[in-house]
Order: sequence, then C-alpha cells, then structure tokens
Amino acid sequence: MTIHIVRLGTPRLPGEGLRIGTVRRPPRGVKKSQFARQNWYDVWYPVLAPSAALVAEAQAATSDRQWAAFVKKYRAEMAQPDCRHALDLLAALSHGSDFSVGCYCEDEARCHRSALRALLAERGAAIAD
Repeated sequence: MTIHIVRLGTPRLPGEGLRIGTVRRPPRGVKKSQFARQNWYDVWYPVLAPSAALVAEAQAATSDRQWAAFVKKYRAEMAQPDCRHALDLLAALSHGSDFSVGCYCEDEARCHRSALRALLAERGAAIAD
C-alpha cells in the first residue's frame, strides 16, 4: 500500500487508487463531472495546496534561492493544525490503501508536490518511487 505522487491530468498508473487533487483551484474549462474521467482527480482536497499568494510566489520563482523560500513558507502553512492533521491522516492511510496526491505542474522539482512528498515521508508515509 502506498501513496503515489502524480501530475494531475496524466494517465493513471496501475494500482494508483483514488486520485486526490491537492490544488488551489479546479482545472479550468473542465466540467466537474469530467474531473475523474479525464484523470484530473477523484476528490479535491485544497487544504494541502499552497495559499493563493504562495502559489503566485512559486510560479514566479526562477532561482534555487527563491524556490527554497517558497518551500519554507509552504512548510509553515502545512504546520497549521488542519494541514498537519491532514498530512498525518494521509501518512497513516498509506499503510492500508493505495491512493495518489497531485498537482498540475509539469516539473515535480518545482512544484509543491515535491515538498508534500517530503512532508509525508517525514510522517512515515509509504510512498511509491
């Protein structure tokens, strides 16, 4: 049983399970009834998405230093009780269920899902390679 960290909108991996969208906004121009069918996500869970201001900061980051500043701020947001509890829940569920979490960004290295991967790992989550 594992968590898969995925790019939303891509074909599903075998055994990926339920796909959870950890994004601030739903995909533009896609009817809600099509989210799962088009491989966006089955459940929208924005509590683990960066705040709108922080999303803008991440998109504007062009240097490693700016990206590191974003990650530090995202980690601070995820330290809030609701986010912390959500991370703990997903980490615990990863030992009994297959599911995935993801975002739209093409490059995971410059996406909040890279920091999300680390936060889940720190909580002992079982994460697929």
